[in-house]
Amino acid sequence: MVIRSGFRSMAALTAGAAIGLCCLAPTPDSSASVSASPPSPAAGEQVRLRPGAPALPSELSALSFVVADARTGKVLAARDAHRRLPPASTLKTLFAVTALPHLRAEDRHTVSEQDLAGIGPGSSLVGVEAGHTYQVSDLWRGVFLSSGNDAVHVLASLNGGWDETAAQMQAQARRLGALDTEVVSPDGYDTPGQVSSAFDLAVFARAGLALPDFATYCSTASAQFPGREGSYGIVNTNRLLSGTDGIAPYPGIVGVKNGYTSHAGNTLIAAAHRGEHTLLVTVMNPQAGGGFAVYEEARSLLDWGFGAWDHVDAVGSLESQQPAKASPRATPVQAAHVPAVKSGGSADGDDSAWPVAGSVAGGLTAAGMLLLVVRRRAGRGGGRGPTG
Repeated sequence: MVIRSGFRSMAALTAGAAIGLCCLAPTPDSSASVSASPPSPAAGEQVRLRPGAPALPSELSALSFVVADARTGKVLAARDAHRRLPPASTLKTLFAVTALPHLRAEDRHTVSEQDLAGIGPGSSLVGVEAGHTYQVSDLWRGVFLSSGNDAVHVLASLNGGWDETAAQMQAQARRLGALDTEVVSPDGYDTPGQVSSAFDLAVFARAGLALPDFATYCSTASAQFPGREGSYGIVNTNRLLSGTDGIAPYPGIVGVKNGYTSHAGNTLIAAAHRGEHTLLVTVMNPQAGGGFAVYEEARSLLDWGFGAWDHVDAVGSLESQQPAKASPRATPVQAAHVPAVKSGGSADGDDSAWPVAGSVAGGLTAAGMLLLVVRRRAGRGGGRGPTG
């Protein structure tokens, strides 16, 4: 896959237009195959360091990653950014970006057996029960916190059905300029032919953070979920946010979504806010360090990005090829101070204690053009396994 990019014009949030040259070219070996050993530190890496800039972390074993400015879309560094890999539950970000504007949070729905049909074996579940009535906002918390495929199935049913939602997600990905993504199962469950990339996942997260509801849900560390015998606590499976399993919460963490399947390995989209900056980091399938390595590699990349912010030149942009059309509900979230996230695994209390921590500029709705010529490989992912 080769990307050639040209000059683009982009309206800045606070000051006029800026002209920049974007070039983010994947290495020739971009496919959905999973390596059996960690890539060499420099394999496929792209970064343009100025004098005095800190070097990228040397211990990174992820097959692919991206570090980007959530406000402008500027890509600070990447490794094999367009490598097509199974995304696991990080694909739920695209599901949310697609379906959230169509579903009112305050609406209530009584779940049917048909709503829950077709959930893959071993799926992560929040505990949605047929015959029980849920508020749509509860179901979204089930998606973002527990990565509940049961909640995704119900919301997709409300959104027109499973296949219709997958088609909407595919169309939305293309509108956002995400050309590496093929959607088969909206919940991210391992399905033959379903792939995305670190680049595309960053695009989805950036679009999501411009939706106030998305920003609220993805920054919620714990909540109460309704059940037949009363509500019960759920905790966000993104350990950088919830601080569970011995993983320290990241200062200024915004979210966004983690995932795991037996085929995809561990995947993560992490966003954090510091000072005037919001960084987006995507990490796909670390090859060393165990199941929690994805969090520590994301932590290292966030630390590097905040330290290197003014000392690197862009290697690309998350901006779409064409201006995004804003939904009436998709008002960009204005920059806000992000308080420290509480640590610990407590699941008591509702999400009102967890303030929205997102910061996304109006670059998503700015009239900008990015010229891309793309040749993509037909690499495909497959396999089955739990997603969460």
